[in-house]
Parts: sequence; structure tokens; C-alpha cells
Amino acid sequence: MKKTMFWIFISAVVFTGAYYLSGMICDAVSASAEEERLIPIYSVETDEKCVALTFDAAWGNEDTQILLDILKENKVPATFFVTGQWADKFPEDVKKFYEAGHDIANHSYSHPHIADLSYEELKEDTLSCNEKIKSITGESPLLYRGPYGEYSNTLIEMLHDSEMYYTQWDVDSLDWKDPNTETLVKNVTKKVQNGSIVLLHNGAKNTPAALPDIIKALKDDGYKFVLVKDMIYKTDYTTDHAGRQLKN
Repeated sequence: MKKTMFWIFISAVVFTGAYYLSGMICDAVSASAEEERLIPIYSVETDEKCVALTFDAAWGNEDTQILLDILKENKVPATFFVTGQWADKFPEDVKKFYEAGHDIANHSYSHPHIADLSYEELKEDTLSCNEKIKSITGESPLLYRGPYGEYSNTLIEMLHDSEMYYTQWDVDSLDWKDPNTETLVKNVTKKVQNGSIVLLHNGAKNTPAALPDIIKALKDDGYKFVLVKDMIYKTDYTTDHAGRQLKN
């Protein structure tokens, strides 16, 4: 009788442990799926040889006209992620980019650290930048990129609620480290694939010198330049663990 009770007890412990372990695994899977759902867009799965050049503008504006001239000469559209504070200082530059056919996207208003802000604070900062850009261009941004490339579930949920898309990059030029022109070109061209989003900066030391060679190398390789907002999928998509957007 004692042996029977012993084994009944052991069986109960094993069953209970298995039950809770199963629940923990299910919770972990759910959490993992949630994290994956909230990953920003880093690139786009596509059969087309297309690539999007993006410039973050939060520093000076000394390169504005140079970049505009290079992009115009090569008939290349680009996406400029500007902060609201940058737009406050250089509204004419924002207007020039927009009137030249480039897209103006949101890079936050005050360039904060994302983790420091609540949902409402993130919303206020983001919409303030949207309003500033719209006051200059007449168009509210569709895209957002966080300062320092930072993001959180709270931020992405807020952007989803605001019908905006968080877009990162899968090709970092590292121009903010001031590499020489040759290295900067290699940083971009050796990593580009179909649907890549390239990160550059307005105000980086050697970007203007490297840009023509970057464009030429990619064109020679058969790539077409497009705006990020024209390349990403707006509906019926998933994002894999690496942030690559996949059409369902």
C-alpha cells in the first residue's frame, strides 16, 4: 500500500511539473512570436534588383546642396530621415529635398533614447516631428527611424497605431566613423542585396566624395534605386527574425 501511494505521489509530481513546463514553453513561444512581430523592417524580400539609399539628418546641413546635386545628376531618389529639431533649423533644406523628389521621413523630434520614453511621450515626440515636416512639405511622413537605431515594442506599437512603419537598414556605410572614400564605398557595395536599405548621413565627412562611386558601382551591378516607401510592403506581409520583410 505504501509503495502504491509513493508511486501515485511521484506520478502526480511528474504530471504537475510537465504541465507547468509545457505552459512555460508555450509562454516562451508566444513571447518569441510577439518579439518577431515587433521587429522593424531592415530590408525587403524581392526578386527585383532594387536598393534604397537613406540619409539620417540630425547634424549640420553643409552637405545639402552637394548631395542634392549628386543625386540629381545620377537621377537617384533617396529617403531623408530628419529630426524635428533639424527641420526647425533648416526648413529650406527639408523643402529642397522634398521638391527634388526625395522622401522626407521621421527621425524623431528631439533625438531621444527610446527606452527613456513612455508610449505617450514617444507619440508626442513622433507626431511633433510629423507636424513640423508637414508644415514644410504639406505631407506627413509614412516612415520612422529611431535615434541611434534604437527601438522597443512600445515604440513599434505606437507607430502601428499611428499607421507608420519603422524602417532600419541592412547595409551600414559606417560613414559616421569617417572612413576613407574607398572603404566607405566597399562598406556599402559588398553588402547590398535585392531589397537592401542603405544607411548614410547628411553631414558625414566623406559621404559626398563616396556617393558617386557607390551609385556607379550599384548601377553597374544592375541595381535600380527606389524610395523606401515605394519598396516596402504596406499590407499582407511578415517580418523574419532578421527584419527582412516577406510578402505573404
